[in-house]
Amino acid sequence: MSDLLAGPVEAAAGLAVYGADAVDKSAPASTRDALVRAEVPGRLAAKDPSLWGPDAEAEAKIRLGWVDTHRRSRELLAQLAELTAELADLDHVVLAGMGGSSLAPEVIARTMGRPLTVLDTTDPGQVRAALGDRLERTVVVVASKSGSTVETDSHRRAYWQAFLDAGMTEAEAGRHFVIVTDPGSPLEATATEMGAFTVLADPNVGGRYSALTAFGLVPSALAGVEVTELIDQADELAASLAGDRDNPALALGAALGAAATLARDKVALISDGTGIEGFGDWAEQLIAESTGKAGVGILPVVVESPQSAGATGPDVLTVSYGGALAPGDAPGGGANPDVAVNGPLGAQFLAWEYATAVAGVVLGIDPFNQPNVTESKENTNKILASGLPAETPSFTEGAIEVYAPQGAPGDLAGVLRWLLDGMGDDGYLAVMAYLDRFADADAGRLRTLLAEASGRPVTFGWGPRFLHSTGQYHKGGPQVGSYLQVTGAVAEDLPVPGKPYTFGELQAAQAAGDREALVGRERPLLRLHLTDRAAGVAQLLDAVGELRA
Repeated sequence: MSDLLAGPVEAAAGLAVYGADAVDKSAPASTRDALVRAEVPGRLAAKDPSLWGPDAEAEAKIRLGWVDTHRRSRELLAQLAELTAELADLDHVVLAGMGGSSLAPEVIARTMGRPLTVLDTTDPGQVRAALGDRLERTVVVVASKSGSTVETDSHRRAYWQAFLDAGMTEAEAGRHFVIVTDPGSPLEATATEMGAFTVLADPNVGGRYSALTAFGLVPSALAGVEVTELIDQADELAASLAGDRDNPALALGAALGAAATLARDKVALISDGTGIEGFGDWAEQLIAESTGKAGVGILPVVVESPQSAGATGPDVLTVSYGGALAPGDAPGGGANPDVAVNGPLGAQFLAWEYATAVAGVVLGIDPFNQPNVTESKENTNKILASGLPAETPSFTEGAIEVYAPQGAPGDLAGVLRWLLDGMGDDGYLAVMAYLDRFADADAGRLRTLLAEASGRPVTFGWGPRFLHSTGQYHKGGPQVGSYLQVTGAVAEDLPVPGKPYTFGELQAAQAAGDREALVGRERPLLRLHLTDRAAGVAQLLDAVGELRA
């Protein structure tokens, strides 16, 4: 019998959390008992905004709608049924959204086996590929809570122009758009001008907590998912959230918080293979952006498989996730995790949101703000206005231009080893790839190879997507990170209609803006620019592979 099966199991509404009790008991005093004494479960279920202290109270008052937003989402079901029927002839669903507006629907569609094209990039090659795919049968869901997200606005402009160039009238083009935004946002007015369908989201729910709002449900329903099941699953779990016992979400939150206070502040997220696809990417944003601030935080590390490097370590809590287990199956799917979370997807969304809010109580931070996300955005805007700064590579090796700090080695293998050796015992490496996540997908192998070479936690993010996720943690969390930024030459650029810049220029400005934010924190940063993407990725993989020898 596994240790997880032998220990206490917290379960409710088909969701079971294994191993959390052992993590909690590893602390000098029970974190869970302290939360119960402070009446946190009942107060959180009642949406008490004072849980995170007076400085967070104003933000919490307008961000706790996620606790029961799934119930209000039932009001959307009739509208979604009508919309799906109205657009039945448009069977290619494209979701233009960033962060919380795209990650949950991508998980839902992948888990349910439904096709959904997610456009969360400024890479011109990736955008062009989407524009060229079944345009006449495409419905574009433009999703932005604020209504001013630069990436999403650029996607909207590009598709609008593409529909007109294909010979559609403006009225015909408008029918190919569904706008999801908060009431009163600039995008709501734009939708009216376009003649687009509009679905308004719950304004009292922040983006990363919006899985069970219109942001998660509209694109999923259009892709053919029966979203009522997700709402039902969350509703069944909700009854347990006020309880001191038989509350798996509380057990998970207490374990995350207890581990972080014991310097196990990196969480390896591993799928156990039992039916939930891509959930780690959604949980990564939720945890990193919610907890990484004021110099503290929990760093999520999405691990490819139970056998991949980076899943263990003295400062790592390993958590597996999956669907329902078959009778007699051990949780973890071979991952041997510290904590395993198994249950239906709708309940998983709500449980992890609740657990993250609980971890915020333990860490003493506001889990609903993102004070450092705007920093890179502001840098990007300044660069777009003034132009990219002139930069000269430290050296060039093959298809890779290397931009390294003064004093770093003058060869690729040496400078990579310098970066890895710069990590302390509590450090981590973040790989930030401003590339095409499909055409340049092999770059994703860097995470495992670098984890094997360094023996430390390594994260991987596609830019600018990660700016809406771990980007907050990089700037606001513990300043122990090292950073590898990978950019690539643009073979054929693409204009952003109505703007004085191209997608390639926007992508380059976002990368430069993020570099500026990181350099200001005096952390190790290495930029590798691929003058030929395919050759550069292959060369980089070979160089990292040699480091493991």
